Amino acid sequence: MSSNGTAVAPRGLATSSDALYARITWRFMPLLFVGYVVAYLDRVNVGFAKLQMLGDLHFSDAMYGFGAGIFFVGYFFFEVPSNLLLHRFGARRWIARIMVTWAILSAATAWVSSPMMFYVLRFMLGVAEAGFFPGLVLYLTYWFPAQRRGKMVAFLMAGNPVSGIFGGPLSGFVMSRLAGHSGFAGWQWLFIIEAVPALVVGLVIFLFLDDRVKDARWLTEDERAFVQSEIDAEARTKTHATVRGTFASLKVWLCCAILFGIVMGSYAVGFWQPTIIRSSGITDPFTIGLLTVVPYLVALVAMLWTGRHADRTRERRWHVVVPQLVAASGFVLCVFAGGNTWIALAGLTMAASGVITALPMFWALPTAILGGTGAAAGIALVNSTGNLAGFVSPAVVGWLKTLTHSLDSSLYLIAGSLLVSALLILTQMPAKLVNK
Repeated sequence: MSSNGTAVAPRGLATSSDALYARITWRFMPLLFVGYVVAYLDRVNVGFAKLQMLGDLHFSDAMYGFGAGIFFVGYFFFEVPSNLLLHRFGARRWIARIMVTWAILSAATAWVSSPMMFYVLRFMLGVAEAGFFPGLVLYLTYWFPAQRRGKMVAFLMAGNPVSGIFGGPLSGFVMSRLAGHSGFAGWQWLFIIEAVPALVVGLVIFLFLDDRVKDARWLTEDERAFVQSEIDAEARTKTHATVRGTFASLKVWLCCAILFGIVMGSYAVGFWQPTIIRSSGITDPFTIGLLTVVPYLVALVAMLWTGRHADRTRERRWHVVVPQLVAASGFVLCVFAGGNTWIALAGLTMAASGVITALPMFWALPTAILGGTGAAAGIALVNSTGNLAGFVSPAVVGWLKTLTHSLDSSLYLIAGSLLVSALLILTQMPAKLVNK
C-alpha cells in the first residue's frame, strides 16, 4: 500500500495487472452477460406477446400497461432484502435461486386467461427477479476497482441491446411460425420457449460462480492479494453507511430520482417499440422483430464506445446527460413519424441508443459514493425505486393511449422525464464527487 492509500501491485504483478483483470473478466463476465440477456428478454417479451395476446384475451392497452408495469411493484418491495441476502449468503446461490424461480413464473404466463391472473403472475415475476441486476452490480464491486468497473457495467448491460438484437427476431419468429402448434397460441409459445434459458443459466451459475476474490482458486495467492488490496483501498474512500443511514441519505434519493427518469425512457422502448413500429404500417410480427434489431444494434455500439470513453476520461456526468438528451429527441421524433416507418425507426434508434447508453453510465454515480453494507442496501434502493418507473411508464402510456387513441402525449411525457433527470445530474451532482 502506498502512502496515499492506493494499492501497489506485488512484485511481478506491477506490469501485468491489465492481464490479471482480463483473466478475471473472461472467467465470469460472459456468464453474467448471458444472464442479463436472458433477464431482459424475459422481462420485456410481453411487449411482443402484446401483439397477439390482447386480441386473444380481450385486454385493453390500459390492462396491458398495468400488467406489464406491476412487475416493478413486486421488484420494488423485494429488491433491498434480496440484495442484503446476496451480500450475506453469496452471489452464487442467490443469483441461481433468482433465475430458476423467474424461469418457472415466466413460463407460467403462457397459461394466463384473465387480467387478474396476468397481474398476479407479473407481480410474482418481479418478486422472483428482485435483486438480480443490483446483485450483479454489487458483485462487480467485489472484483473490480472503480476505474475498471465502468467498462464492466457497460459490458454487462450490453445484454439489454443484445437481447433486443436476438430477442426481436426470435419473438417474431416464434409468434408467427409456432402459432397453433399443439393447441398453443404464438404468444404462449413465446413465454414457454424464452423461459428455458433462464433455468439453464441459473444452474450453470450455481455450479461455476465464485462469491469473492478469496474463493478464486484459479488465481495465485499473490494475485488474490493484489486484487483484494485494490478493492480494500477503494473501500476506504467510500461512505460506509449503515442500512438505516442509506435510507436517510439525500444523495441516495437523488440517485433514485435520476434513475427514475432514465427508466421511464428505457421501458417506453422495451414495452412499446413493437407497437410504435406497427403503428407506422408494419403488421407482420416477424418483420416487426427484424426492424427492432436496428435500434438495438446502434445502441450496443453507442453504449460500448461511451463506456470506454467515460473510463478513459474519468468524466461521469456528461456521459449520462448527453445520451438522455439524444433519447428525449428521439421520442419527440417518433411523435412526428405518423405512418412513415423510417422516421419512426430513426426516432426509436435515437431513443433506444440514448436510454440504453445512459443506464450503465448512470451506475458510475452511486457506486462512486457508496461502500460496504451501505452499498448493498443503497444500490438495491436506487435500483428498486428508480425502477418503479418500469411500472409508471407502461401503465401511464397504456392509460393515455386508451384515453387518446394515440401515443403522442405519452412520448412527450417520456421525453420530459429524461430532461428533468438530466437537469438533476447537472445541478445536483458535483463533478468532483463522481468523476473518479
